[in-house]
Amino acid sequence: MPFIDQLHAAERLNDSLMCVGLDPDPAKFPPPWRGDASRIFDFCAAIVEATRDLVIAYKPQIAYFAAHRAEDQLERLMAHIRTTAPQVPVILDAKRGDIGATAEQYAREAFERYGADAVTLSPFMGFDSIEPYLRYPHKGAILLCRTSNPGGSDLQNQRLAEVDGQPRLYEHLARLAQGPWNTTGQLGLVVGATFPAEIARVRELAPTVPLLIPGVGAQGGDATATVKAGYREQAGRITGLVVVNVGRSVLYASSGPDFAAAARRAAMATRDELNAARR
Repeated sequence: MPFIDQLHAAERLNDSLMCVGLDPDPAKFPPPWRGDASRIFDFCAAIVEATRDLVIAYKPQIAYFAAHRAEDQLERLMAHIRTTAPQVPVILDAKRGDIGATAEQYAREAFERYGADAVTLSPFMGFDSIEPYLRYPHKGAILLCRTSNPGGSDLQNQRLAEVDGQPRLYEHLARLAQGPWNTTGQLGLVVGATFPAEIARVRELAPTVPLLIPGVGAQGGDATATVKAGYREQAGRITGLVVVNVGRSVLYASSGPDFAAAARRAAMATRDELNAARR
């Protein structure tokens, strides 16, 4: 099933717009695992098992594994998600951005080694940095567009003098993702929850592209404003899907042995808040 169709199927099955970001920090694990990087798989697997019926996607961040020499645990985790929650797509948060043979290897890493259903990419080297990922016909490529960090404005909010209408860079990216770059219907966009007005603008320019929206919860983004800005439905059918990522507020809802149960409660509360906003 193509990635976009997987998202819609998971939304229907779990009645959810919420993605859980798997960003494991051993320093925040509950005792007796605290500080033990060898328990990264165990921690993340427990979160997956506690939330598998509440999410539209999972999003492991590759740096949290690679920094601890835990790529083998990431491989195990990806396989575990496919077994435990086969209906839930997995977005590998890697933010790759290179060209040619190097991009081909990054695509192979994401889709063949780890078995991800989609990967996040930095599009600032142009379409030829995206194209190798589109050779995997059922996979998704989610492009950074208007990110949630304050420094995103340094580039993304600047106007392009040589493009008709002098759009801001993020606006130009949104148009490209909706139009000429989306040759196979595999693209999505990353837009931060800390900028709801920009979410609405991206949705205007890219009405059907799925939006991956980080920044709700610990980063200060408002769940209701996020959904209202990016989610679109017509005659009971979703026309503009949002995938709202939450991380720390779920992963570390408790620092005790009840961390998985607390994660489930936090995830359920966020899912319900997002659903209330769209209904």
